[in-house]
Amino acid sequence: MSEQNKRVVLKFIQALGSSDPDTAASCLAPDAVTVSKGFSKLAGSHSYETMIGMIGAFKEILPTGLRPTIYSVTAEGHRVVVEYEGNAITSQGKPYCNQYCMVFTLSDGKIRQINEYFCTKLADEVLYPVVAAGLEQTPRG
Repeated sequence: MSEQNKRVVLKFIQALGSSDPDTAASCLAPDAVTVSKGFSKLAGSHSYETMIGMIGAFKEILPTGLRPTIYSVTAEGHRVVVEYEGNAITSQGKPYCNQYCMVFTLSDGKIRQINEYFCTKLADEVLYPVVAAGLEQTPRG
């Protein structure tokens, strides 16, 4: 079980890193949520739809891709913990090199929940302005 779960999680992280929402979606349960911990402007609980939308938007936000470098993967039962570093350039030309620890909970071979820990200060200073700019350009109906 643990090895299969590790494969699903690593497939998801590669999809995240290459802005591939279809592959990411194949790793997630339909009711999956991610919980971005801390007090960042990006913190909070995010639905499956929001996750897939954000991964697709990364093509514009982080045109270089996140380019994850994985440092450790630990799996036990239905949980997988991954430590990695992203190394990207934003669409505004700023480097975005953040460190992450993600705790994945899986069920029936699909990711059900992701608890995400990262440098919230860096995310607020570098990533959030790009996300906010993209939201301002999104037509509202």
